[in-house]
Amino acid sequence: MADKVEFELVSPEKLLVSQPVTMVVVPGAEGFLGVLPGHAPMIVTVKPGVIDIYANDMTTITQRIFVAGGFCEITGGRVTVLAEEASDLAALKSLDRAGLEKDLADLNEDLADAKTETERHLIEQKLGIVLAKLNAQGETLH
Repeated sequence: MADKVEFELVSPEKLLVSQPVTMVVVPGAEGFLGVLPGHAPMIVTVKPGVIDIYANDMTTITQRIFVAGGFCEITGGRVTVLAEEASDLAALKSLDRAGLEKDLADLNEDLADAKTETERHLIEQKLGIVLAKLNAQGETLH
């Protein structure tokens, strides 16, 4: 199956996806990373965002999954994403946008009140997840 790469997405709760795919695009900390069969081995940090799965060809996204961060291990024939939190994009769209916007405002207030660098860093991580969720709510399956 040289024209496919085995893709696995694992959250703390369960294995969410395990299937051969033509390509997967992962939101890496350094930018989006498209992985095809034969990709150079690496481990990257995953930032909050949407993973695009191309199961049959490289022109049609077949599934989109929101991840709140994690790690991605790539070998020539396998991509494994260990996500802190993951949900199908359709489930994310059902979240209350007003609630997310309130969370964003609250976190911005908390950030302004942060006393230590550690506290600031944790709040910034939470802010990144809420912002990514708000951005992903506006995205659609191509």
